[in-house]
Amino acid sequence: MRPVIALLLLAALGIGGCDRQSAPGSQANETLQAPTPNGSEAGEKVVEEVIGTLDRSHKGEAAPAIAFTTPGGAKGSMADFRGKPVLLNLWATWCVPCVKEMPTLDALAVSLGDKAQVVVLSQDLDGAAKVTPFFEKAKFQKLQPYLDSDAAFSLSMAINLPTTILYDSNGKEVWRMLGGMDWTGQTARELVAEAN
Repeated sequence: MRPVIALLLLAALGIGGCDRQSAPGSQANETLQAPTPNGSEAGEKVVEEVIGTLDRSHKGEAAPAIAFTTPGGAKGSMADFRGKPVLLNLWATWCVPCVKEMPTLDALAVSLGDKAQVVVLSQDLDGAAKVTPFFEKAKFQKLQPYLDSDAAFSLSMAINLPTTILYDSNGKEVWRMLGGMDWTGQTARELVAEAN
């Protein structure tokens, strides 16, 4: 009889654990979730922020010295932006979450004005052949097409797309966001404000 009871208890624990969400990650790789509003009315539409995974494990590391192509066709690097915080977004035209977050990055760039620079660095291997038509169609207000046709940034950092990295005015990493993000949300504004 005892083995049957023990098996039933184990089965109940196993079934009960299937519905649990995993615990939040450590600070080095924490998952942020937008707070849900309290007391929302029945039938009221609740819009939640889309938030990727925040990674602070590279805090203080210098921006890579990898060359890329500027919107004007010249060679540039992250050192060109020293003196102002930079939000570097690594993306590609074939990456669905990347394309989805681009309008929100543009809105963020507009709202930041001259306080920080938003750099969207394409990892498309076809470079301008893919990116130029994308930008022409999108008609962004502030974003400009920077190109890394060798995908040197994403390959050297061993990261997936989209990844967005915040650098402070000295070119040191503050954090990186892995995955898509709604850059118009309150959480994004608070995170970007961490750079000086």
